Amino acid sequence: MKPVVALVGRPNVGKSTLFNRLVRSRQALVDDMPGVTRDRHYGQAEWNDKPFTVIDTGGFLSVDDDYFAAQIKEQLAMAVEQADALVFVLDGRSGLSPYDRDLAAFLRKTKKPVFYVINKIENLRQHDDVTEFYALGMVAFYIISAEHGIGIDDFLDDLVAEFPDVVEAEPDENEPIRIAIVGRPNVGKSCLANQLFGEPRVVVNETAGTTRDAIELSVTHKAKQFVLVDTAGIRRKGKVTKKLEKFSILKSLKSLDDCHVALILIDAAEGVTDQDITIAGYAEKRGCGAVFLLNKWDLVDKQEKSEKAYITELRYMAKFLSYAPAMTISALTGQRCHKILDMAAKVYAEYCFRINTGILNRIIEDAVFREEPSLHKGRRLKFFYATQVATRPPCFVCFVNYPAAVHFSYKRYLINQLRQMIPLHLTPVKLYFREKTGRMDFSDKTREKERIAHKKERITVKRDKQRKDQSRKKRKRDQQNLN
Repeated sequence: MKPVVALVGRPNVGKSTLFNRLVRSRQALVDDMPGVTRDRHYGQAEWNDKPFTVIDTGGFLSVDDDYFAAQIKEQLAMAVEQADALVFVLDGRSGLSPYDRDLAAFLRKTKKPVFYVINKIENLRQHDDVTEFYALGMVAFYIISAEHGIGIDDFLDDLVAEFPDVVEAEPDENEPIRIAIVGRPNVGKSCLANQLFGEPRVVVNETAGTTRDAIELSVTHKAKQFVLVDTAGIRRKGKVTKKLEKFSILKSLKSLDDCHVALILIDAAEGVTDQDITIAGYAEKRGCGAVFLLNKWDLVDKQEKSEKAYITELRYMAKFLSYAPAMTISALTGQRCHKILDMAAKVYAEYCFRINTGILNRIIEDAVFREEPSLHKGRRLKFFYATQVATRPPCFVCFVNYPAAVHFSYKRYLINQLRQMIPLHLTPVKLYFREKTGRMDFSDKTREKERIAHKKERITVKRDKQRKDQSRKKRKRDQQNLN
């Protein structure tokens, strides 16, 4: 196992900035406003050929001034329990705080090695202001600037000095299935993430906008690896005014770019809204698999509106995602949540499907034979050849003589034929048309084969005739020579 390092400290001391510096990416959301991070955020780092896991935590407050303080404190306690080493991040600009004293006393009780880091020190003049931190009882501390990378090298040298050499396991051939949980604010995304993870891993609250960052959770289900990404709620563009919320929504949309399957959560108690359909459109545009989840089903009056009526309304409003399965669940009670990962695995299996080129061409040939395309300027459209060019999702290319002349209705007909014959019922399917000349039409193959056979027969007859003529001439010359 890799050593685990937890970054702790009060709000707005630069823990997320240091986290991004250690993992060498911008995984954690960073802003000047205190309290941006509320959940545990995990990342992988390496220094001096020693890999380790870093945990970014929410800001510690000893009193419940913040609405989420109690839940953040619970998440911090879990991170401290998992960690092998603790990095106590202090703010060198604002100086020592009573919250720093309370957190230092809490960390001393853990009996784990603590590295004291004074952040936001960019010049020599600030060095004289750090002496007050000795009041915490530290023996030594590190002066750094996480934003500018000052002092990071010396700190990391001492941090990993006692870490054992980790032998990396060989990479697994089976890539984890990445699942993004998306939806409007307060539809139950974090509650569902905790339900699938099996423990309260992310902060859950009735207040909309609790989740601000995209949090990744690793889950094993029936010997399959899944990575769940809990995202921030996506509101209508016109209602988003704060910079932090814009960044959160951008990270949510990026999660859709990186995922294989999107779980689109809808509040069944409120019904299907236009914003739910807009979010579904984001998933469809990015070409990922999708599963509709009607959450809070325990709050719905089934006498007033049945499950069939809900799904019928959803299908009508989201016709462009007709292939996406739909389920009614309750993330709070766990109702039917055990079926979600199984359904996601089925969607992923079709999402990665690849078909033999010969079979694909027979499907297209049969579809064109049964329903010929319309004429283009009095000339018949010819489909020469088809091939699959990509997976995730399955993408097919048909070579035709007039690609722009293929009507969208005929394209939809061919896609439906592919879905029916392969079959591909749960995944998006992409079909493109390219121009190709000099190749025979599917419908001309039989006649072309007959023409080639007839040509070969004529050549054979001609050669036999030539041999007979040559033999006859030879006999005639031999007879003349004898005379």
